Formats: sequence, C-alpha cells, structure tokens
Amino acid sequence: ISTKFVSDGCDLIMANATTALQAAAAATGDIPIVGTSVTDYKTAGVVDSNEKPGRNVTGVSDLAPVDQQIQLLMKLVPDTKKVGIVYCSAEPNSAYQAKLAEAELDKEGIAWAEFTAADSNEVQSVVTKAVGECDALYIPTDNTIANNTEIVKNVAVPAGIPVVTGEEGMCSGCGLATLSISYYDLGAKAAEMAYDILVNGKNPAEMPIEYLTDGLVPKYNADIAEALGITIPEGMEPVA
Repeated sequence: ISTKFVSDGCDLIMANATTALQAAAAATGDIPIVGTSVTDYKTAGVVDSNEKPGRNVTGVSDLAPVDQQIQLLMKLVPDTKKVGIVYCSAEPNSAYQAKLAEAELDKEGIAWAEFTAADSNEVQSVVTKAVGECDALYIPTDNTIANNTEIVKNVAVPAGIPVVTGEEGMCSGCGLATLSISYYDLGAKAAEMAYDILVNGKNPAEMPIEYLTDGLVPKYNADIAEALGITIPEGMEPVA
C-alpha cells in the first residue's frame, strides 16, 4: 500500500499505528509522513529523535502517562503486592511502556514481573501464568493484546485479578480501569500537523512529535468492577 502511495505521487502519507508508519518510512524518504497511534517514534526507528525528527516523518504519540496509570492501579487495588506486566514481545512500543511502568513500580516498592507473548497464539497461556503469580495486571497499549481482550477477560476475571490497561478500547474489553487519551483528539491533532505541512509549508523534519496531555479522565469498566467486587471511587467515568 505504501509503495503504491509513492508511485501514485501522493503529497503526504498518513500512517495509523506503528507497523503502517514503519512501512511508509521504508517506502519513501521524500514524501512527508504524519503518523498517529504510535507510542514512541524513536523506538519505532523512523526519526532521529522525538524532539527533532530529522527525516520526512513526524506525528502524534498515543503515549498516556504510564506513571499515572500505575498510580490508578494502586488506588483501586491498594493491597497489591506484585503486578504482572503483559505485552507482546514483538511490539517495541509496548516494551517501551513496560519499562516506564516498571520504573514507577520500583519507585513505589511494588514487585513486578514481565509476561510476554510472541503472538496471538500465546496470549492465553501467558495471561494464565500471569494471573497465577500476581495480584493485578498492567497491560500497556499493545495491538496484539488489544485484538485478544476477550481471552484476557476470560482468564483474569474468573481468577479475580484486576487489569489496568493503557487505553480505553482495551479497557472496554478486559480492563477494570484506564487513564486514556482520546483517539479522536489524537486524529484531529495529526490532521492539524498534516495541514501545516501541506498548506503552511512546514518541514516534518523540524516538527517535534506531539503529545496529548489535556483532558485525560480515569475510566472504568462497570461490568468487570461488579464481577470483581471492586468499588469505584467518585470522579471516574464508565467506558463507552
């Protein structure tokens, strides 16, 4: 698809999520590329730095405040002794978030362990192992896990293990709670950047990666909260 965009002579390529962005960046070093739904552009290997991309790539990060997500987990499950961090080992953005979560847990003196699946086929066995060893799970934004939230829920909820997720869509499938950015707002911000390139003549190499920092609201999954018998504090909103 990216190669066809290049041969068609498109003026700009919009790439949604890491794999699409990497494919677009591999296809052209000339056509401006704006990414969205990508956690860390430097980790993805498509920019020299997030502050000054230095290439034909810029965009918006969907990185939520991982430290605040861990604090949310501790608030909802204050007796947690060990947190399992579950993600797909093939997704570098997930590994990046896992390290942030581990740093926050270290700061709070809470034990943690990583449980990684190589692909969708391993999700059930990995989550089963995690719930057998931990009091709660943290799952960062991860495409593989997002596609298998039903499996996560079917393992974690019967085991009585709460899950805090990196974004709202995953929370609606398997999570107790999340502190998520708005993916609608993320797309709108990416569109503004594309406009600046196409209409205002900005150079993506000089456009820092943008982040959403406003309007973050803690949300919860009412069905899972009820199933786990966890009382949700005031100020949180139910996921759609």
